Formats: sequence, structure tokens, C-alpha cells
Amino acid sequence: MSDLLKIVVVGHTNTGKTSLLRTLSRDEFFGEVADEPATTRQVEGMQLLLSDGEPVMVLLDTPGLEDPDGVLDLLDRLAGDARFDGPERIRRFLASPEAGTLYEQEAKVLRQMLQSDAAIYVIDSTEQVLGKYREELTILTYCAIPVLPMLNFVADPGSREAEWREQLARVNLHAVVAFDTVVYDEIGERRLYEKLRTLLDRYDEPLRRLIEDRRRHGEWLRRAASEYLAELLIDTAACLRVVPGDLDATKLRERILRNQDDVRQREQRSVDALLRLFRFSDAHYDHHGLPLVNGSWGMDLFNPDALKYYGLRMGGGAAAGAATGAAVDAATFGATLGLGTLSGAAIGALLGTSLPMRRRIWGRLHGLSEWRVSDETLRLLALRQMTLIRALLRRGHAAQAPLSSKADPDDRWTRGPLPAPVREARLKPQWSRLNPDVFDPERGDRQLAVQRLTDQILADLVGPHAE
Repeated sequence: MSDLLKIVVVGHTNTGKTSLLRTLSRDEFFGEVADEPATTRQVEGMQLLLSDGEPVMVLLDTPGLEDPDGVLDLLDRLAGDARFDGPERIRRFLASPEAGTLYEQEAKVLRQMLQSDAAIYVIDSTEQVLGKYREELTILTYCAIPVLPMLNFVADPGSREAEWREQLARVNLHAVVAFDTVVYDEIGERRLYEKLRTLLDRYDEPLRRLIEDRRRHGEWLRRAASEYLAELLIDTAACLRVVPGDLDATKLRERILRNQDDVRQREQRSVDALLRLFRFSDAHYDHHGLPLVNGSWGMDLFNPDALKYYGLRMGGGAAAGAATGAAVDAATFGATLGLGTLSGAAIGALLGTSLPMRRRIWGRLHGLSEWRVSDETLRLLALRQMTLIRALLRRGHAAQAPLSSKADPDDRWTRGPLPAPVREARLKPQWSRLNPDVFDPERGDRQLAVQRLTDQILADLVGPHAE
């Protein structure tokens, strides 16, 4: 651990030092974050790991600098007329009685500074540029290690980023990074590590590997999240429940509500998986139940997509047309038509269809109905999950307010046809985990459909909505 790069995070009280460590480490439980001064009272540390578990850096959280004016005065008094360099001034301060009493918090910070390779000086960019910050910077430069100012909360409308950059340049600090610990910015994080590389030649290689690792991890996160959503949509689109036609109203309602609850639970499992993927607890998501309205009876095997699909399976020509026509007639007149009234050619073609088609037509002729999730509900599922994924991609681990499950409008999912893999899933009950009696996880066509849909969702995530 002593050979690892040590970065100490310092700054005035309540500027977001602990929040920064939470976001960089993807650990929402590190330290204590609260909207009150002096939350951190001790130096706390953590190792920053690469995706393979290799430690690459030690990050150290410190208490806030509460009285820089008093410390600076004491440093001057202890030095007197002697021409001590910066580190010697700090060591004399740490050896003084005041370091263990009046300035105990500042002593903890400066002691850790002398033992570290560099410091990140966290600034609340919404604060006015006051003299106390200039005094803090003067004290920190005495420690003779590189100091990288980091402007926090730059996404806040009240940010004074330009003023802070001007002031930092006046004290010869030109390497400044803007990074928001609440509204996470992947590019901002990369710039932070790049700036550290320019200040720390000795640690160029581990910092380069960290930057590349974070880039690959971001790509993996987006694809994994897209695949979770693709699995949800395939499972839901392929969900098929056969409902007997002789159920009374009460039992029918119970059956529908049970089906709806299964879909809601499937969405909740997807939400839970996404939160785990991004390393957030469920406290970060204010989940509201999916507002299914009567599920949907709308799409069964007699819709145009299904007829086209099964017609192609039967081949071209008159036989296919006859069989399709028989299916349409059966759908129109139900069991009152009966197979006995069909022509011999049509019966032969019908009996030659695929087994799933024959079973479903037979069930329809005998009074069975099919319950499915409507297209509108599928669109809502997609919108809610896309909204959640986008929010998680830009959420820092120090954020406190929970995300809402309210869906944002999205032209891709509110207009036009559903993606082809979703429409195809309508015809494949074997693709859905919500149909446990027939679900086959090893089907190659399902796996291919999930990957095709994953690619489409991923394209949406990295497109115009990604910014």
C-alpha cells in the first residue's frame, strides 16, 4: 500500500470532499454526507481499484479546514524572522501545542498532506470567492506537493466557475478541473485523472491504466444496462396467458390482476438489477407501480403480424392463403363457425400449419382467450427503464434525492412501430420467463433477438439523449 499513489482530498468545511470519494469509488456508503459543517472529523481512506481488483490509488478524506486565518497567523509567529521553507513551517506547526488543541482539525489535514503524493483541493463553486480560500491555498502550498483545485457542483445554476478559475490563476494554479459529485460526468472524471497525470510523472502508468479501465467500464455499463432492458421487453412482449372463456366476472378480474402483478414484479426485478449494476441501493429510486390498465386483450394470434408470420411458415401459394383465410374466419366468428364448414382444401392447409398455430386456433375455437401486455404498456416500460438508465449514468454516488420512475417523453419509443425483436417476441411465448411452462432459455433465436434489441437500445443511449 505504501507504493500506491496517495491522493489526499482537502478543502474548506462542507465543500463535498466525502461526496467526491463516494463518486470516484462508486461507494455510496463511504463516510458521512450531510448538509451541515464538519461532518468528517477524522482522516478516512480507501483504495481505488481497477475492474480486475488491482489497487491503483489510495484516496484519503480529511476534515474541513475551519480556521485557515488563525493557522496562517500561527505559522507566521512560529517562523518569526527565520527563513524556513514551507514543509519546515508545517512541521513546526504540527509540533506546537496548538496543533493538538485549538487547531486539531487543521493539524490532521496538514499531517496527511506531508505523507501524500498530491492533493485535490475541493471548492464549492457556488460559494463566493472569499479571503479564507486564498489563505487555505497558501497553507496547502507550504506542504510542497502538487495541488489540483477541483470545482464542485458546477452543474448547479448558481455555480461561479468562471470567477473561481480567474481567482485560482492569480495564485498560479492553472491546472483546474470541474467535476460534479452529484450529477456525474464521465468526461469530467477522465479529465480529473488526466490533470493528475500531468502533475505526477512518477505515476503516469497507473493513472493511464485507471483512465483506460474507467473508459472500458463505462462502455460495459451501458451495454449491460441495455441488455437488462432488452431482456425485460422480450419477456414482457412474449408473455402469453390463456384465459378460459367461462370464467365469471370476479374470477376473470382476479386472473387479470394476477397477470398484471407478474409484469409489475418483472419490471421491479429489472429495476433492482440496474441499481445493483450501477452500485446504488434501492433508496436511490422512488419506484411507482406500473399503471397497467386492464392488461390488454388486444393482440392475439389473429393480428396481421401473426398471420403474416404463420403464412410465411406455411409457404406461398393458395394453400397458405386458404389456411390464413380460415384463421381469419375463425377469429371473426369464433366457435360458431367450426371446422366442419371449411372447404377440404382449407382444412388440409390448416392442419398442415405449425403445432403452436394449430394449438392456438384450437383453443380459440373452444372459447379460450389470450391475455397479453398491450403495446402501450410495452412503450411505457421501455420509457421508464430508459429514463432510469440515463439517470443512473449521470448520477454521482453522493446524490441524496431519490430518482423518480416517471418516464420522460422519447420519440423513439412513443412513435412509430416497436423494434422488430419486440414484435417478433409477440409470436414466441417460449421466449418469456413469464411463461415458465414453455420458457426455453437455450433458444438461439431468443438470444439473437435479445442481442439485436440490446444494440438498438445501446444506440439510443449513446445518441442525442446521452448528453
